[in-house]
Amino acid sequence: MKRYEAVIFDWDGTVMDSTHSIVNAIQCACADIDLPVPSASEASWVIGLSLESALYRCVPTLTADKLPLFLDRYRFHFLCRDPEIKLFDGIVELLDLLHGRQVLLGVATGKSRVGLDRVLGNMQLHTRFHATRCADESFGKPNPAMLLELMDELDLRPEQLLMVGDTSHDILMASNAGVDSMAVTYGAHDRQTLIDAKPTALVSSVAEMQAWLLDRVGPIEAASVR
Repeated sequence: MKRYEAVIFDWDGTVMDSTHSIVNAIQCACADIDLPVPSASEASWVIGLSLESALYRCVPTLTADKLPLFLDRYRFHFLCRDPEIKLFDGIVELLDLLHGRQVLLGVATGKSRVGLDRVLGNMQLHTRFHATRCADESFGKPNPAMLLELMDELDLRPEQLLMVGDTSHDILMASNAGVDSMAVTYGAHDRQTLIDAKPTALVSSVAEMQAWLLDRVGPIEAASVR
């Protein structure tokens, strides 16, 4: 059975239950400045993409002169709901278990660096991750750059890494980097969209993720201790 030395997580919709808040913020920002409001499925499809790619897809009528106002209204609506957003049940326990197996942990996210640092600080998770990359300091998904940069920083080869995410963008980024991937069906993209992206594994809960991972990470001798 193949074993991994590092697991890289997407954030929104994978680690944190923020999909509905992002969708709501996009829709409300559009309404605030009299733009056509995208459907929930259209807004959720772009989660994980870089900002430019996301807006081009779900708010195609947004013009450059209205972009600052849109971003201001998006941040307002998202931050209003920010205190309500929680980590998925079992995520912290899973991160601790992976740490116990001496697994390197990382984040590759469409969030900005400011946004990721804020939430890592609020959730007291900075020390759980060995390396992180955000879309505003690299190329956005599905470009493989974030994973390639993380591999360089952690001194890993593609076969030593697993990418975990809730969108086809995550799975395609992993494929473009030559990295195995796990798709989770509890986030932004529906099951069939994820299947079509051809992930290495597909799980429907954090509990399933944990069971799959703990058989495939860490030293071989530790894997038999369940």
